[in-house]
Amino acid sequence: MSDNGCGFPAPGLHSFLFKPIATVGGIEFNKVMLLAIITTAVVVSFFYAAFGKAKVVPGKLQMIGEAGYDFVRRGIVYETLGKKEGEKYVPFMVSLFFFIWVMNIWSVIPLAQFPVSSIIAYPMVLAAIVWLVWVGLTFKRHGFVGFFKNVTGYDKSLGAVLPLVMIIEFFSNLLVRPFTHAVRLFANMFAGHLMLVMFTVASWYLLNSWMIPAAGVSFVMTMVMIMFELFVQAVQAYVFVLLACSYIQGALAEHH
Repeated sequence: MSDNGCGFPAPGLHSFLFKPIATVGGIEFNKVMLLAIITTAVVVSFFYAAFGKAKVVPGKLQMIGEAGYDFVRRGIVYETLGKKEGEKYVPFMVSLFFFIWVMNIWSVIPLAQFPVSSIIAYPMVLAAIVWLVWVGLTFKRHGFVGFFKNVTGYDKSLGAVLPLVMIIEFFSNLLVRPFTHAVRLFANMFAGHLMLVMFTVASWYLLNSWMIPAAGVSFVMTMVMIMFELFVQAVQAYVFVLLACSYIQGALAEHH
């Protein structure tokens, strides 16, 4: 019986907590950390296998790699930053996209069955990296005065409301932006995993009760949720990278 007395083991925050697999140097190493490391290995290994010995006439793996690379390059980076400015940021954005996508997709992989990005520390680190790149580029392109104008939305034509706008823009760009960038990814993966766990556990629970027909409905909903999650996982990787490109575009834009 569960704590709520009905026998149904309802999912909750405990579904996102894992016991340590091992302790390395005093640091507890759990399943999520392992999946993050495997994610890195998968992404690096795939692109090394696809482009390590690139051929003029590509094989199947190289064609898949080129299609994925070109999707991010043309569909996100060029569309946001343009070809001339954007080309140098393509490797960074491709790495971000596929790293996030693979982290997300573990949610529907047997045995793993957990999206790494539903633990907020991982989206926060990625958002912090994008934020640091944005800050560095803004300083490099515009100098200190230009950076100040960029992050405060300085515009003399605003007149009397300019000080208020500058304060709002300052906190929005330097504090709120990285937070919302991370939370958008985290919240979608957190909610999606919670729904998947709920329908999966409900299917098993109902199958072992007299409500077997309801178990069938719950199982169908589980399959629907898996299909929906596959879509959301890719969309969230796309949105994260699109926002990263838009931030960089803002850093490169001229402000007067």
